[in-house]
Amino acid sequence: MRESKTSSEGSGAGRDFVGHGRRPPRAPWPDGAQIAVSLVLNYEEGSEQAIPDGDPKSEPLGEAARDQVPGRRDLAMESMFEYGSRAGVWRLLDLFDARRVPATIFATATAVERNPDLAAYLRTAPHEVCCHGYRWEDVSALGEATERDHIERAVASLTRTIGRRPLGWYCRYGPSEHTRRLVVREGGFEYDSDSYADDLPYLVPVDGRPWCVVPYSLETNDMKFWRGPGFATARQFLEYLGDTFDVLYREGATTPKMMSVGLHCRIAGRPGRAVAVQQFIEYAASHPRVWFARRIDIARAWTAAFPS
Repeated sequence: MRESKTSSEGSGAGRDFVGHGRRPPRAPWPDGAQIAVSLVLNYEEGSEQAIPDGDPKSEPLGEAARDQVPGRRDLAMESMFEYGSRAGVWRLLDLFDARRVPATIFATATAVERNPDLAAYLRTAPHEVCCHGYRWEDVSALGEATERDHIERAVASLTRTIGRRPLGWYCRYGPSEHTRRLVVREGGFEYDSDSYADDLPYLVPVDGRPWCVVPYSLETNDMKFWRGPGFATARQFLEYLGDTFDVLYREGATTPKMMSVGLHCRIAGRPGRAVAVQQFIEYAASHPRVWFARRIDIARAWTAAFPS
């Protein structure tokens, strides 16, 4: 397997425009699966910018995007996020559980701290909890020392609330030049998803060792209901997910692929959007050789098959 030559060291590092190349390696999915479907539920409610938490202004990105006035509390925006933790998260988790499909929860630490019912559920649920930072914040603006501190705080917090440490990492927006190196040096992570560069996992060298990257996606993602041009109806979301699945599934007959589906409790957790999630899961499950997988399982399958 061609190993990516991209370094994690930041400015001056080379970028990899080749990747796996024209003939990617055969992904080692179990039982000869043609595609690994990764359902990702972002749990961020309670960790966004908010005046009561000492932030200079309220979160600007919600069901209604707007400019925020410094120092002025936006109660409407706060309630849009609260919908996700009060109702949306349970609608989507119940949907996953009823169909017995595992998911990965991109969980921000402070958000889980503020919902003890969810923390209790995650302690015994079959889903993976991937660390989505200490807060839902732009880590590239923190500085290296503060970013390291927030990684350590996030790991300690999630370990305490859900009873086990997270094994994967994913930032809001995108990583800083230091993120991957800090995540690797923290010592307990097995992969990160801070990339959108491929339809398969890949390895990069970090501190002289191979590191697994499990790419994510912002286009097969319900955030496009909020950020246009994007989706207006569940039917449009379902159609796009279905078309993506069809192409990757067809390609997967010879070179198995991976598909990420990004969901948010406050977005896809709404009734008129959750129907698209349900119908997509049922559609994908109707095909043979489909592996609904947690991201940690994808990472472990990849590194076991391609250790260097």
